[in-house]
Amino acid sequence: MAGRTHLKIAVTLENFTERGDRETGPCDFPIFVEMFVKMEGMADNVRLFQAGPDPFGRTWDVEFRWSQNGISIRHADTVDVKYVLRTAGEEPQEKVIALQHADLLALSAKSGHALTDAWCMKLAANYMKYMVKSGDNLEKTLVTVTPAELELAAGVRKAA
Repeated sequence: MAGRTHLKIAVTLENFTERGDRETGPCDFPIFVEMFVKMEGMADNVRLFQAGPDPFGRTWDVEFRWSQNGISIRHADTVDVKYVLRTAGEEPQEKVIALQHADLLALSAKSGHALTDAWCMKLAANYMKYMVKSGDNLEKTLVTVTPAELELAAGVRKAA
């Protein structure tokens, strides 16, 4: 997958005189530089990926923020996965994908896949990609995934 990856790197600068001549040695403190770098041929990553194009032709950078049990924050029997979406010319948007526990258990039994945090993150990332491409639920901050949508995200069911 071609995408952009956010990197924070430390670099050491060498001292130069005003004429451009190098002085005796490098400076002894690191300088941190943050940048987005275009990465080619990267494997699917559920923590940082691109989704789209959306119905308006935009591609979104999607960054994972957290995954937690919904009962602890809003008294719901869900696994909530939060992402921040960014695209040119738009303010960042926060999205929480709510995966219902009963639906996850049913899908786990149907697919034979163990119910793990990593699998929940993958399901949420797959649903996020679908959501951006289709435009479905894109206006919502909190999106509760239906059993049919969860099967689509798991690849158990094909889109109609």
